[in-house]
Amino acid sequence: MTTLLAWIEARIPMMRTANVHAIQYPAPRNMNFWYVFGFLATIILVNQIITGIWLTMNYEPSAQRAFASVEYIMREVNYGWLIRYMHSTGATAFFVVIYLHMFRGMIYGSYQKPRELLWVFGMLIYLALMAEAFMGYVLPWGQMSYWGAQVIVSLFSAIPVIGGPLVEWIQGDYVISGATLNRFFALHVIALPLVIVILVFLHIIALHEVGSNNPDGVDVKHPKGSLPESEKTSYKIHEHFTNRYDYADDVVPFFPHIVLKDLVAFSIFLFIFCYIMFFAPELGGKALEHPNFEIANPLKTPEHIFPVWYFTPFYAILQAVPHKLSGVLTMFGAIAVLFVLPWLDRANVRSWRYRSGLHTANLLVFAAVFIFLGYLGGTPQEPWKLIAARIATIMYFMFFVMLFLYSKHETTKPVPKRIPR
Repeated sequence: MTTLLAWIEARIPMMRTANVHAIQYPAPRNMNFWYVFGFLATIILVNQIITGIWLTMNYEPSAQRAFASVEYIMREVNYGWLIRYMHSTGATAFFVVIYLHMFRGMIYGSYQKPRELLWVFGMLIYLALMAEAFMGYVLPWGQMSYWGAQVIVSLFSAIPVIGGPLVEWIQGDYVISGATLNRFFALHVIALPLVIVILVFLHIIALHEVGSNNPDGVDVKHPKGSLPESEKTSYKIHEHFTNRYDYADDVVPFFPHIVLKDLVAFSIFLFIFCYIMFFAPELGGKALEHPNFEIANPLKTPEHIFPVWYFTPFYAILQAVPHKLSGVLTMFGAIAVLFVLPWLDRANVRSWRYRSGLHTANLLVFAAVFIFLGYLGGTPQEPWKLIAARIATIMYFMFFVMLFLYSKHETTKPVPKRIPR
């Protein structure tokens, strides 16, 4: 076996790659619970791929059979109900974890130099996940699936000149039909998962090239020769790193230190995940809406149409703007502005631990506004909610405006040169 492994290693450096990017990867020793969400997102991605493969074995992507095939999976396939609920609960958990992962990056400044590209790759993953979730949302071909697709696809008709032809191209027909369902199925099962996996790979490579951030926002890499021998780590870090950097005791090997922390978090996450999956898979109609248990009917519009909870903040922004094209541009602008966050924040300090109280308040207000927009976009419209959505939309964009204005001359606390003990 040793000879076989050595033969493989000489041709495909699996162990060297594992050491560089996993086992001996130098991780900051002060990583707290906020840093478990990247690991959890990877676990959920694997769950979604595996359960998705099993679901496709019995799913039929046609307007005549899609809804019935989902019912067949739930009622006739051995443990089909479990696989379907693992997939639907996984979709909900995915966005919970991703939103917390993004918020962690914002509070600790993980998007700042030299991690701008890392943030951009993360945002591309988020964008691909939104597209993936929307395509998957249509596949059960229930009432909310059909009418949700009708609303979202019709947004593209607001684009001048090319809007109409673009909508027909997306639908594959003049209306939402079996042709639409079939191409959404292809995108959901093949194209978008491939894109997401590639982006995750690039995200991890970019992370390991510049190194992980930490709650103090302190760089743990030092140019080779800058540290005295007494401060160098006692850990055996792989030569890929020691050829370029000296390491103080700011870091620990990823295995077993960080892995054990992640496993504790995974145990807690698994308990919550299983509880929801077995006892509340619909989450009161927030994960699996009640109208979606009725087959799609183009002649019967549901009383209230709104998307799944993880899209509702942007749906509220869309509804807040009366003009259709302006609303579409504002909604997409709310996502696009997150891409340029590294260049809007001009502060020299990363972590909110050492930044001004204004920045902390700005972040917390932004998080509260985002949650409030989610509530407004996921409940029936009322006059006061429309006014509130407009105010919240302005406050959403004001976060970025204020960040750009105050970050350049922000009064910050002294930042330690090393990770504090």
